[in-house]
Amino acid sequence: MSHPADAGDIAIVLHSHMPYVEGFGTYPFGEEWLFDAFARSHLPVLEIARDLTVTVTPVLADQLEDAAAAARMRDFVRELRVGSAELDAEDVEPALRPACRAEAERYRLALARLERLGDEPLAAFRAAAGRVELLTSTATHALLPLIATREGRMLQLETALRSHRRRFGSSRGIWLPECAYEPGLEHILAEAGISYFCTDQSSREPPLAALRPVAAAAGATAFTIDWEAVRWLWSLDGYPSDPAHADFHRKSLRGCRPWAVSGDPYDPAAAGARAREQGRAFAEAVAGRLLGYRRESGRRGLLTFAIDTELLGHWWWEGPDWLAAALDELPERGVRMLTLSEARSEHEPQPRALAASTWGEGKDRRTWDSPAVADLAWAARRAELRVLREIGAGRLRGPALERAARELMALQAGDWAFLDYGRRTGDYPFQRAVGHSQALYEAIECGPSTEPTLRSLAPDLTVAPLLEP
Repeated sequence: MSHPADAGDIAIVLHSHMPYVEGFGTYPFGEEWLFDAFARSHLPVLEIARDLTVTVTPVLADQLEDAAAAARMRDFVRELRVGSAELDAEDVEPALRPACRAEAERYRLALARLERLGDEPLAAFRAAAGRVELLTSTATHALLPLIATREGRMLQLETALRSHRRRFGSSRGIWLPECAYEPGLEHILAEAGISYFCTDQSSREPPLAALRPVAAAAGATAFTIDWEAVRWLWSLDGYPSDPAHADFHRKSLRGCRPWAVSGDPYDPAAAGARAREQGRAFAEAVAGRLLGYRRESGRRGLLTFAIDTELLGHWWWEGPDWLAAALDELPERGVRMLTLSEARSEHEPQPRALAASTWGEGKDRRTWDSPAVADLAWAARRAELRVLREIGAGRLRGPALERAARELMALQAGDWAFLDYGRRTGDYPFQRAVGHSQALYEAIECGPSTEPTLRSLAPDLTVAPLLEP
């Protein structure tokens, strides 16, 4: 199928995030999540990413900035990933050995990259900044519509913006965690100097409506995610489910993944070739979708394509191969790649109403605020109101307030409800929420701790929003 030289535009957004797990457990829940995500996804994706937008949550950056965590990450990859894959390659059945050797080699490459970065893994994001646009998110990946007060929302926003500015420079955009939006949210974003964000309106609008941004309140631009295109990856029959690809859920006793989705021994070369074919097919489909929009609307379209970075490489081994091929092929298909800030200047937004939504299950808040997770949702709100009450009474100031604010932000993270709702991580998320609640109330009653467990969280914290009259 041939295309004209100019089919339209795509804004690819890769959302990079890990909950605060540094110092809170190892296997099966804890720091291993951070180490694997960085080695398997962030490093390979950042090496090839260009002409797109990468979000990096402050809480992810906080952990990658910690030198001790960086050293533990190198040890983890060396001993528990490279070492285990090499051992598997010696004693699994012969048909599975090539896959184990390939996995060992992939981790050796990741280890070499980690050793070059030394105690500064975060430098991988800074190095990519000339090729991609970096955006922040809320300080601890808290869903803003679920925070009870203006003071609590500004605590998350101002701490996040300070963090991003120190590490990467200023930005006028933000990633709303889980794309959680409610009408009127733009006004508090504008107070913080934020003028564009992404939202998922796919359950409220016709599919092609997503290909034009929205002129939202307070002069903001809302980039509506094209969920039809996202489903090409993020669905049970999406690209990662191809029979040739590695089966993420089937592991050896040491943790290797030497089987394909088909159940046959995994063939890394064949899987990589298939991912590259899928990258070219993606570019073809994007061009076709943009041309369809142009025929229907008479105007140039913008396809906003947003996924979690961790899908590429961590959940889907071959994801970086897919991305590399897609980035090469999109221009060949007449599709121009834009960052979100570039897209904002190139595409006139359309005034239309936005509905409360997320990109989660049901496109609503049930994962984070429903009877299934009510204990976590209400605990965070009660703690927020208690902190403000103690401040108002003059009983919470100085280091004790800073400790309470950090524990509050940790408690507000949307990750605990997400994990608890999915029921795949035992009582880990519940215990994390209980632990942060307990530490918060200790700060109120007993003052600052001499041995805080949140060693690296929010070094750019500002409690000023909590103190405003």
